[in-house]
Amino acid sequence: MTVFLRRNLGEKNGIVVIVTGTPSTGKTTIAKRLAKKINGMYVDVNKLVKKHGLSIGYDRKRRSKIIDIDKLTKVLENLIKNSKKDLVIDSHLSHYLDSKLVHLCLVTKCELKTLRKRLEKRGYHKSKIRENLDVEIFDVCLTEALALGHKVDVVDTSKGLKGWEFKEKKR
Repeated sequence: MTVFLRRNLGEKNGIVVIVTGTPSTGKTTIAKRLAKKINGMYVDVNKLVKKHGLSIGYDRKRRSKIIDIDKLTKVLENLIKNSKKDLVIDSHLSHYLDSKLVHLCLVTKCELKTLRKRLEKRGYHKSKIRENLDVEIFDVCLTEALALGHKVDVVDTSKGLKGWEFKEKKR
């Protein structure tokens, strides 16, 4: 699959690409590869959550941090507005950003059997595996990204990323 991105000539800030999808579908691999390809800055949202204290608790049942989405989007919006660099933002929450600030939203997906194996390999609890499989079945990240007005391309990582490339077109 080839993903194209159009850069507006004369744009003051860099391009912003967000990479979202169910955990273990390949977001980080895609985001890092893309950031390197465009000589952009890779943004790890998990590090921003820690740095800015955006976790507002811990859900013991789901075994995950609870993130203040409003504060997270404000931190990301400030980063985007103050950056002259191209940014590639990696998080299953990145699609909550205002679509006007984002040039392209990549949604990573993969087959359920592959996803289950990846989640098990990472040591996810059975209930968390079930939850993430349900998120993938119902296309939650894709549906939300489209509903929020993002320009979306889907990247299927089921068989790895061989043949996946990114090309930029100037306009």
